[in-house]
Amino acid sequence: MKNWKIYMYLLFTYILMHVGSVFLAQGLFEKFPWNEQYTEQDIKYRASSWSLFTVNAIAAVIFLLIILKKKNFFQVFGGKKSTIGNSVLWGFIGFFLALGGQMLAGAIEIAIGIEPGSDNTAILSDIAKVSPIIIISIVLFAPFLEEIIFRRVIFGGIYQKTNFWIAAIVSALVFAAVHNEFEHLLIYMMPAFVFSYLYYRTKRILTPMIAHLLMNGFVVVLNLNIEKLQLWQEDLKQAIIFFMH
Repeated sequence: MKNWKIYMYLLFTYILMHVGSVFLAQGLFEKFPWNEQYTEQDIKYRASSWSLFTVNAIAAVIFLLIILKKKNFFQVFGGKKSTIGNSVLWGFIGFFLALGGQMLAGAIEIAIGIEPGSDNTAILSDIAKVSPIIIISIVLFAPFLEEIIFRRVIFGGIYQKTNFWIAAIVSALVFAAVHNEFEHLLIYMMPAFVFSYLYYRTKRILTPMIAHLLMNGFVVVLNLNIEKLQLWQEDLKQAIIFFMH
């Protein structure tokens, strides 16, 4: 099977997954039992959470079935691949690089007058508090599916016809655009650049997957504990004031 056919199958599956999740969520919303414990918003969040988890799981299986048919699917770059150990190490290093890049992007956005904060992240965090199953989608399925699409298919496909910079810029722009927060384009592009570099450096898709997984996991933990962190920050502030006086 030719690569372009595999690309089309994967892209079609990815698009169908997102469209299907919307319709499945509507169906689940009508099926979930109503009681005093859950508000209407809670039911919507539960439906969205289980819908996303279901379509992600199905898409992941389809991705694997498609990819396994092409043994050299991940043969994108010339030269020798990094060892598994080195690739994992760079995955952890990449997490800090992506985090630093996102912090830099946030500072730039604030400097040019863009309000900080992501609506997508806030909504996903609210859903996770009601229906934690979505955490599996965010932390496990998203890094796997998105790295296959944005790094192997888009970045890898363009790289084979052009060069690193063109491929990295285009894939980062597409990655940012599909998150549908155009005011935060830079916030999404910076980690995407890092993920592309990790893939290019180690020649293993495993590396950006690890960095992406750590990045998403960090954001989830941070947002689920934001109230505690704010309390600790306030306690630290009061302690500093006390000792200074």
